[in-house]
Amino acid sequence: MAATAPTARPDGGAGTPPLRRVGATLRASVRNGDVIRWLGRGGAVVPLIMLVFVLATLAIKAVPAIRFSGLGFFTGTKWNFGAQYGTPVRSDGVTHLPGEVFGALPEILGTLATSAIALIIAVPVSIGAALAIVERLPKRAASVVGGFLELLAGIPSVIVGLFGALTFGPFIAHHVAPLIADNVPDLPGLGFLRGDVGNGEGLLTSGLILAIMVIPIIAATTRDLIRGVPILPREGAIALGMSDAECARRVTLPWVGAGIIGAMVLGLGRALGETIAVAMTCGVALGTLPTNLYATMITIAANIVQFLDTAILDPMDTSAFAELGLILMVITLATNVLARLLVRRVSGTALPVGRGL
Repeated sequence: MAATAPTARPDGGAGTPPLRRVGATLRASVRNGDVIRWLGRGGAVVPLIMLVFVLATLAIKAVPAIRFSGLGFFTGTKWNFGAQYGTPVRSDGVTHLPGEVFGALPEILGTLATSAIALIIAVPVSIGAALAIVERLPKRAASVVGGFLELLAGIPSVIVGLFGALTFGPFIAHHVAPLIADNVPDLPGLGFLRGDVGNGEGLLTSGLILAIMVIPIIAATTRDLIRGVPILPREGAIALGMSDAECARRVTLPWVGAGIIGAMVLGLGRALGETIAVAMTCGVALGTLPTNLYATMITIAANIVQFLDTAILDPMDTSAFAELGLILMVITLATNVLARLLVRRVSGTALPVGRGL
């Protein structure tokens, strides 16, 4: 009697061929959600891997500059690429060109100052715009204005920088800055607001340009948050005798306070890392600290984009720019960590009416 081949069993047992057993296992995994679960875990790990990879790459590239400049990189104000065609010399175990000096204090202070100016202007304007769009404008007009607000966020930064360099900056220098500089009282601490207003390139113009770029991000996010506030707490506050302004200050804004802080962090991240618009409006004063609000200056991102072609010719310059990039990443990460702590603290605060989402 001839032997018969084993037949495949529906349960994928020992008599099932290997390929069919694998297929049955995969189908069972898909039914149980294992594949989707593992894909989700892998997708969650990818951003962390990318962040660690970027940080590690910058840190490795920055090692020669760290050894060469030491703490003077953070406290020095002079930035000199040295003799580009000179004979390399060796000091402290590092080979570099004669005359090279790297001090990043002006870049660090310029980055923080322009971002601070942008937030000081953008946050109240954005919150006011969001409140007006949601609570004051008719539904159709609010939709049109909100659409233009989102379109403003999509304008390329080079266009905003060109507008700042050719139109907005000269207007500020000729019509706005003189009003501030000439009317500031002679009091201690206000001397930074007086001085030569320049030609439209400098700290004030860069901060205002960043504010223009940050306002749509904060305003659009705040608008969506305010739309999510339940109507009953607001109506109850008005029924208790609160005015619209008091209702917004004591009910609406505290309800979405954590979200507003998150929107501010999004705007701050855009301001800290903005490159081409600031490079076109800051005046690129390499290695100098601004003497007043209108003086030329430079930021970390503007320094990198302006002199990257020079850095490619010298490994030490490339290492110095890698250290600049590492500092900018650390500042951004520290800002996000502080914002998360603030969000956690705000979201755990009792609200006057009800409790926030």
